[in-house]
Amino acid sequence: CTFLALGTHFGKVFLLDIQGNVTQKFEISPVRINQISLDESGEHVGICSEDGKVQVFGLYTREGFHENFDCPVKVVALHPRFSSSNYKQFVTGGNKLLLYERNWLNRWKTSTLHEGEGTINNVQWRANLIAWANNVGVKIYDISTKQRITNVSRDNVSLRPDMYPCSLCWKDNSTLIIGWGSSVKICAVKERDHAEMRDLPSRYVEIVSAFETEFFISGLAPLADQLVNLYFVKENSDHVEEEFRARPRLDIIQPLPEGFEELSSDALTVRNFQENECRDYRLEHSEGESLFYIISPKDIVVAKERDQDDHIDWLLDKKKYEEALMAAEISFKNVKRHEKIGMAYINHLVEKGDYDTAARKCQKVLGKNMELWENEVYRFKTIGQLKAISQYLPRGDLRLRPAIYEMILNEFLKTDYEGFATLIREWPGELYNNMTVVQAVADHLKKDPTNSTLLTTLAELYTYDQRYDRALEIYLRLRHKDVYQLIHKHNLFSSIEDKIVLLMDFDKEKAVDMLLDNEDKISTERVVEELRDRPELLHIYLHKLFKRDHHKGQRYHERQIGLYAEYDRPNLLPFLRDSIHCPLEKALEICQERNFVEETVFLLSRMGNCRRALQMIMEELEDVDKAIEFAKEQDDVELWEDLISYSIDKPPFITGLLNNIGTHVDPILLIHRIKEGMEIPNLRDSLVKILHDYNLQILLREGCKKILVADSLSLLQKMHRSQMRGVRVDEGSICESCHTSILPSDMAQNFSVAVFHCRHMFHKECLPSLGTIPGVQFCNICSAKRRGPGSGILEMKK
Repeated sequence: CTFLALGTHFGKVFLLDIQGNVTQKFEISPVRINQISLDESGEHVGICSEDGKVQVFGLYTREGFHENFDCPVKVVALHPRFSSSNYKQFVTGGNKLLLYERNWLNRWKTSTLHEGEGTINNVQWRANLIAWANNVGVKIYDISTKQRITNVSRDNVSLRPDMYPCSLCWKDNSTLIIGWGSSVKICAVKERDHAEMRDLPSRYVEIVSAFETEFFISGLAPLADQLVNLYFVKENSDHVEEEFRARPRLDIIQPLPEGFEELSSDALTVRNFQENECRDYRLEHSEGESLFYIISPKDIVVAKERDQDDHIDWLLDKKKYEEALMAAEISFKNVKRHEKIGMAYINHLVEKGDYDTAARKCQKVLGKNMELWENEVYRFKTIGQLKAISQYLPRGDLRLRPAIYEMILNEFLKTDYEGFATLIREWPGELYNNMTVVQAVADHLKKDPTNSTLLTTLAELYTYDQRYDRALEIYLRLRHKDVYQLIHKHNLFSSIEDKIVLLMDFDKEKAVDMLLDNEDKISTERVVEELRDRPELLHIYLHKLFKRDHHKGQRYHERQIGLYAEYDRPNLLPFLRDSIHCPLEKALEICQERNFVEETVFLLSRMGNCRRALQMIMEELEDVDKAIEFAKEQDDVELWEDLISYSIDKPPFITGLLNNIGTHVDPILLIHRIKEGMEIPNLRDSLVKILHDYNLQILLREGCKKILVADSLSLLQKMHRSQMRGVRVDEGSICESCHTSILPSDMAQNFSVAVFHCRHMFHKECLPSLGTIPGVQFCNICSAKRRGPGSGILEMKK
């Protein structure tokens, strides 16, 4: 276990646990204990005193070394692995440094490592390296090679070494830290290159950092790559010129190659610090535990690296609750501490009057603790701030009692209808008793029956309670946009059969689209029946039905004629054109009654009475362009004749005809019938246009002729090239007449074959007689195809 070995000025050694309790006591000497050394296992201790006594013994064994010298022994150091039988070594120092080694006969052998430079006042052993300090400087000895490596000289020789002793500390097996007076040096022990060794030691020391401090060093220790320094402080008084002793300081510094950076500084309060000197303080540390012991004549102060809990306590003292809460969350060490910090923060916010922030922090602090949640809700009720906490209440896996939520809803219902509606929309219905809330809303509606916010909220409550018919009635009454979503989501089509007019009065387009999308649930017949007394709505429905499918509502097409004529004439003519189920006689009758000329013209033309239709265009509409267009559509010579006859005494009509009939009727026929002396507007322009159109036709014909000739020539050349190509004749080729191989079995014999461009082949002797053209032979099979069935056989027989 971890313990502290403490020597006194009265020759006693105490072993203390980390709480400062005495566990063992040793009577060593009647005078001051100078130094105590422990091996790294903590099983053996070495002690030296001012009267020359040296004792090395096991704390748990009886083995030991006891020796009395005739001069004071200032220092002692055990080999770090003294517990092992192979490393029974230790050193002592007074006027000289002695090494004690136990040999195989179990006797102690003594050898002098150094002498002649005054009193040795400090020694530290790490691995195979021993470092000691005397009045001249610091030396390092390598026990493995039995060589002294270096001498680091003392800087400030004006300081008394007994009053300002040297502090030594090994950071690791090869780094020594030296503090003397106000000077700090960090020394690295390195291996020497073999080529440079000659008579030199195998190792050497390099000073990697050296700097001066503001105060005198009483002790130092490593902390990762930083240093912990214990300073003896003298300050000047404002009242007297002499210096006075101040409290010692414990600083953490970051060494640099030529200086340092101060990271933290703490002044320590110890008893009688005004009477202490630099030599009265010591700093010891426990490796691997970040524990530091500041020793003074009257006190021992234990310092440790600040952890998260220390940081949190400091933040709380400074009332930095937000940062403390975040730090507690990061640590994850103590849930109760987290809650305690959080509650302190919430209390602080409530006292400040920042209720919204306090309520928001409840989510993070209270977590899933239902008891704390309910306590906070009642506290917010007491201070009249239920609204502030309402939006942060748990509504997921953790749920409070329904009465809590109902209490908050009731608070909003009394003072804030909009806020109440928002909570109903945001909170799941399972949080509270739905019927209780419905009754409360109904009671408020008795006082304000037309309040749309309450009515909408009541509809939402009915929806959650699956009383959709009640919700639908309210939505329709309010003309609420969610009515269609409610119908679709809960399939309420059977409930709206008698409410179709209300739905269409609210939003015609949405209502009709919904009805047409769900014809399987509400039939067309049912809709038409419901809308019989509202023809303007019926027309909208039937019009959209016709747009979707020209045949679905065919039984209503006759009725639609009158509806279009009454409410939507622009769509009447398109309807007449697209419908094949519309009774033409009925349509004609309605259009003639209302003097709808365009529609009447269309119906007359569709019924075959084109001459009457043309007459209406010319007489009723007096629109020559439309008359010409109509004649073009019908493409009837008699209609053109009627049009010319009607227009011959009307100069504007003649102008229109001259400009438009050039491609359908020979303009000369029209020109010959124009009376001499008749003044025709823009006659010259019309004649120029006729000539231009005629010239354009001639150019088009010539162009087409050139293209035709060029294409014919190109195709002829292509055919000629194709027919000039060779035709493969091999053993597989047969005579189309005798159906034997075209080639003889003996190729040495003379033979004659005829091969046509159509790839048909014949023996010369199998060919029929020549045709009607001398010297020209045609393929009998291809010729027969052109002449008809059986002709090929007859040719073969000739």
